[in-house]
Amino acid sequence: MSPPSYVKKFDSGELQSCAEKARKILRCCTLCPRRCRVDRLQKKLGICRTGALARVYSYSPHFGEESPLVGSNGSGTIFFSSCNLGCVFCQNYEISHLGEGVEAGPGQLAAIMLKLQEQGCHNINFVTPSHVVPQILDALVEAVPLGLNLPLVYNSSGYDSVETLRLLDGIIDIYMPDFKFWKKESARKFTNAADYPEAAQKTVAEMFRQVGDLRIDDQGIATGGLLVRHLVMPDCLDETKAILTFLAKLSKRTYTNIMDQYRPCGKAFEFPQLGRMISKEEHDTALSYARDVGLTRLDRKDWSRFLGRH
Repeated sequence: MSPPSYVKKFDSGELQSCAEKARKILRCCTLCPRRCRVDRLQKKLGICRTGALARVYSYSPHFGEESPLVGSNGSGTIFFSSCNLGCVFCQNYEISHLGEGVEAGPGQLAAIMLKLQEQGCHNINFVTPSHVVPQILDALVEAVPLGLNLPLVYNSSGYDSVETLRLLDGIIDIYMPDFKFWKKESARKFTNAADYPEAAQKTVAEMFRQVGDLRIDDQGIATGGLLVRHLVMPDCLDETKAILTFLAKLSKRTYTNIMDQYRPCGKAFEFPQLGRMISKEEHDTALSYARDVGLTRLDRKDWSRFLGRH
């Protein structure tokens, strides 16, 4: 198997150049659509409440991700603290809103990646990376000459900047955005980001332009491409249908995980609509919508690995 393209970019010096360009953005931060314009190198904090160093909440081989990422040895997840979107119902509220975690410099992040590789993980999965792209690139510059060669997964909320994503072209192997809302009003109420729907459409389109449809090897492991998550929300099936229609227009082969695990968390109970789990009927309807619009690759949970069967 040939090395990931980011290794080639390191050898050519392009990875180092991208890292330098990204680091300069921190001086007046416009990494994401929030465009806070604070000097994070001087410890000024914007919406993401993150300065010059990334904060890491946890890292480990993770077996709860989509089957093509997990395989037999797990996805090497690195959970970054804080978030540039901040959904009121976040199931990781203590990480995304309360910012629990420890600051890690480039060398420490590189060591984490290499540790996950040593543990046999199939990929390095950056969870909530949108606000720490420069820090990730700096860590890659240190990790590659030490032998990092796993596919890289960019696991985001979908609230990304196209300009920042273009710095990652040829570096990220697998993009895994969520697409949460289609209506501006929903995004405004639940994330204080009315521009989320427009930003997410641009985000997903740019990710697809870079990596195309998800590619899976003969062992069932993803090697590159786009995988989109959509969390079905209470009383939001009209938005679900619109999002799935958008994905189908992008490509009928868009690998899509229509998730049914919504439950009230964080500040969800402050919003009557969010105060309940979704019903089986709602999830079944969402699956029917996906089939109706022509999506042909829907993720299915492989419960056998949790039962010790492979």
